[in-house]
Amino acid sequence: MLWNAHAGILWRRFSIYLRREVAKRAGLTQRAFRRHARISFAKVAEYQKRGAVHFHAVIRLDGPEGDTPPPAWATAELLTDAIRTAAAKARVCGPVVDGRAHTFTFGRQLDVRTIRSADFTGGQELTERAVAAYIAKYATKGAETATGALDRPLKFAAELAQLDISDHARRLIRTAWTLGARKDLKHLRLRAWAHMLGFRGHFSTKSRHYSTTLGALRDARAAWRRAQAAPPVTQDGETTLVLAHWVFAGTGLSHAEAWLAASLEPAPGTEGEPTHG
Repeated sequence: MLWNAHAGILWRRFSIYLRREVAKRAGLTQRAFRRHARISFAKVAEYQKRGAVHFHAVIRLDGPEGDTPPPAWATAELLTDAIRTAAAKARVCGPVVDGRAHTFTFGRQLDVRTIRSADFTGGQELTERAVAAYIAKYATKGAETATGALDRPLKFAAELAQLDISDHARRLIRTAWTLGARKDLKHLRLRAWAHMLGFRGHFSTKSRHYSTTLGALRDARAAWRRAQAAPPVTQDGETTLVLAHWVFAGTGLSHAEAWLAASLEPAPGTEGEPTHG
């Protein structure tokens, strides 16, 4: 649970070290590196069956504008070596629990593959759709898929007894809930994230300049929905174009309006009587 709670911070530390390692191999300072190249990535978090989080990422090394070709020194071999070194150096100092200090690092299972002109999964042509499918493959695997955990936060620990989940998932969630009660771990908010097995990050993230922006994707989805909901536009010389539909709602007053109007009418025989304020 503590590993999951610090996994997002560890990735951020890795991304910082990666830029440093690439700049070092290019013989540049970090400030000068920005004028020559740019590193961007898209990653997803996946749960192993044991409940620990690990990451899948597509990392790019482009020119300084992002969509421009990289410099000649920016080879796949240089990037691969920098990734391995940065992953080995990245570490996060965790809390001291029951007298034991915790430090979190990436494990030995580091698999770096170069994406070239053909898809590395089957010799197919590498396209934007192929890369998106690779990311989506792992983005659709949540904690509930891997371990049988929950898709919503818990309000009370007693809820665990009534849930149809595996014993392993129940122990993981209960552990996160118990650790969340400790004052020295309050900053990790483990009870709020117990249903996610302590992982507090997003299942899918990307650097600012990797591909399109999430805002642009939302706008594109909204425009597509509006286009699907709009009536088909087909018009010729004898066709009337319908832009809206009118539906008869009724006439007269509603029951409430009729009651209010009747209550405001003067009583019979008092129409001419003066009123006093």
